[in-house]
Amino acid sequence: MKILFATSEAHPLIKTGGLADVSGSLPDAYYHLKHKVRMVLPAYGDVWEKVSDVKQLSELSIGACGRKLHVRIHAASAEGIDIPIWLVDIPELFHRPGNPYLALDGKDWWDNGERFAVFSKVVAEIAMNRAGLKWQPDLVQSNDWQTGLVPALLTLESVRPKTVFTIHNMAYAGLFPKSLFEGLELPWKWWEPDRGIEFYNNMSMLKAGIQMADRVTTVSPSYAKEITFPEYAYGLEGVLIRRLDEGHLIGILNGIDQDLWNPKTDPFIDHHYSADKGRVVAKKRNKKEMLDFWDLPKSVIDSDDPVVGLVGRLVPQKGIDLVLDVLPELIEQTNARFIMVGTGDSLFEYHLTELAHQYPQRVMIYIGYSESLAHKVEAGADLFLMPSRFEPCGLNQLYSLAYGTPPIVHSTGGLSDTVVNATKENLVAGKATGFVFYDPSRHALKSTILHALHLFSKKRTWQKLQKNGMQQDFSWTRSAKQYLALFKAIV
Repeated sequence: MKILFATSEAHPLIKTGGLADVSGSLPDAYYHLKHKVRMVLPAYGDVWEKVSDVKQLSELSIGACGRKLHVRIHAASAEGIDIPIWLVDIPELFHRPGNPYLALDGKDWWDNGERFAVFSKVVAEIAMNRAGLKWQPDLVQSNDWQTGLVPALLTLESVRPKTVFTIHNMAYAGLFPKSLFEGLELPWKWWEPDRGIEFYNNMSMLKAGIQMADRVTTVSPSYAKEITFPEYAYGLEGVLIRRLDEGHLIGILNGIDQDLWNPKTDPFIDHHYSADKGRVVAKKRNKKEMLDFWDLPKSVIDSDDPVVGLVGRLVPQKGIDLVLDVLPELIEQTNARFIMVGTGDSLFEYHLTELAHQYPQRVMIYIGYSESLAHKVEAGADLFLMPSRFEPCGLNQLYSLAYGTPPIVHSTGGLSDTVVNATKENLVAGKATGFVFYDPSRHALKSTILHALHLFSKKRTWQKLQKNGMQQDFSWTRSAKQYLALFKAIV
């Protein structure tokens, strides 16, 4: 099968979130299962520094808002990506400083709607073999609002590739004013709420993908159900319920890159281990090296006291307010230490930093993102904290399971699909892999952490729990096979 994978970001070329991790791994997994895959993404300024073997393949003209834009399409290679990369080079839209969506002042680029609508138009031209590439896919997979217009545009064609639209986060709808819809000269039949892309007198590029793709997928089975509820659908529950009733909304769990996140080979840790070899000793050594990052006293570094880690964005979605609410009590009532790595809301950053000053040997904070430190926390912590209010899939709980660091999670989205709660029954049956709480409240979080710390003191039970988690299969190959089965069913 020939597959065109359209995305606005891909690790290691450009990354703002989980979409980049998926885009950097899933297309490669298709390729390794013997399919012909091309990835297409915008040629941002920062991308040029990370690609090699760049060659211009074609050029064309695309209509934007009241103007025509000259487009060059380049083929490129990148370390860490095995498939050919096609870069859509439109300097007026993409040669800018800052990340793909935000200017240096932290605000959205004023013309994001035009930028990604034009990119989607180019993807549609490639899909229809009208871009001078002499290649047409059997199927186009587009991702999130930035490429939501791709399946919509392809519905205008009489003979076209099939389309799959993947939702990574419903919170970002790609909403833009009616003036953009008019400027792009999109079909007026789309400007209606039931079967079109109009959303409260705006156009929604996310809705376009949901409405008009042959199939809609999202990144976990539970999230596929949750987004049909008003609290998760952001006003789009009607169209999502319809797609679910049609059998055209499917949840497929993300995987993890086992070349990057593997305790047997991880270059960021000094002591490697596996489920069957060296786990107990290596994790203790990794724990000491992780604690040494904060220049703690030797008595603390050598201590067997449990360490709870957290790596992620410090925002309400991730439940950081709940963590702040229970930390002082846990510090007073237990011997646990807490390590937190991330950046986010300034108020959360301030309160966590204050706790670190108040309890310098119990709370360790790193404000910012460090890839190296993220790996060290996964390998060195005893428990991993992930109390997200909602989580389409989540990756850190998968990393934690792979590293023998049982996660504490709220039962939502991909977290509920991947972590088996350490109840008495699940422990006896050998199924438990972590700790789950079912109400996003301080009381539920605190009692679950206390239960986890209690089990930590029971070493044989704990080691079995670790091993269960490490033996789970969360490879991208598993995910890719599920996607490919879906593709084959519709092509």
